[in-house]
Amino acid sequence: MRKKLEITEKELARFAGYLRREEREDSTIESYMRTARRFATWLDGRAVTKELVAAWKAQLLERGYRPVSVNAMLAAVNKLLVCMGREDCKVRYLKLQRQMFRKSERELTRAEYQRLLDAAQARGDIRLLLLLETLCATGIRVSELQYITVEAARNGVAEIALKGKIRTILLPTKLCRKLLKYAKKRNIRHGQIFLTKKGNGLSRKFIWAEMKKLCEAAKVARSKVFPHNLRGLFARTFYAACRDVVRLADVLGHSSIETTRIYLLSTAKESARQLDRLGLLNAGALIVCETDQDARLPEELEGYEFIKKADYGITELTFYRYQGE
Repeated sequence: MRKKLEITEKELARFAGYLRREEREDSTIESYMRTARRFATWLDGRAVTKELVAAWKAQLLERGYRPVSVNAMLAAVNKLLVCMGREDCKVRYLKLQRQMFRKSERELTRAEYQRLLDAAQARGDIRLLLLLETLCATGIRVSELQYITVEAARNGVAEIALKGKIRTILLPTKLCRKLLKYAKKRNIRHGQIFLTKKGNGLSRKFIWAEMKKLCEAAKVARSKVFPHNLRGLFARTFYAACRDVVRLADVLGHSSIETTRIYLLSTAKESARQLDRLGLLNAGALIVCETDQDARLPEELEGYEFIKKADYGITELTFYRYQGE
């Protein structure tokens, strides 16, 4: 019979050490520890059992958490259980349908990106302006910004070591000139270019907050303005230019092309236009779109009459009627 265990501060400290030994990224450790503490608070001193883990999972869904968010929290708790030697208490992840559409309400367009640059320029925030350009022109993750150094700008190449992999990123010549000019003005002779006034690297939270400050002046929805969206814009722009998903996967540092595919999803409106161009639909044809409930499709779609939506668990069906030209 397995020993009953409570999640104490000692167990949480041991879990943090376990994650560090696995060479997890700081952001991952922070996220896992935050979830582990939430789970421990919910348990309120009770010993861990599979039934309680399943009950916590059900409660997350009842509270309206998105399935992808629930799975992220389950990943943290399941890893905690492995650390505690209680693999028998692990629960299954929610089954998610393959995403078919990109959410238009979160898609950052090239015009909106330019307005963000203009807003940063108008504020006189050259560091933020250059940071946005660096993220979007290279497609790097915000956690990889630390590898944009004076040495990398001089060589036109950044060596990025992340998630147990090392990859080489080519830096555009124009960007290198801007980076070196900025570094010289700030008297940064070597190492990281993007620093705080105290000489420390910029945190993810700081960059996120600084980007949000541009929304009102740039007239861009706050839901679209976050660091990873610049990576998405880079991916779509890169693919539109070369149509080579394998090459794009290498540039982004993806082990699986399936991960890269997520960046290249069409919006519902783009998919509708593609159907129109095929010329295979008669007026009055019924179109049924199956998606996760998270991927809400629009009720107003040019050329299509919205009929209804129907929910089936975490799956949503949206019905349209093709009106023709």
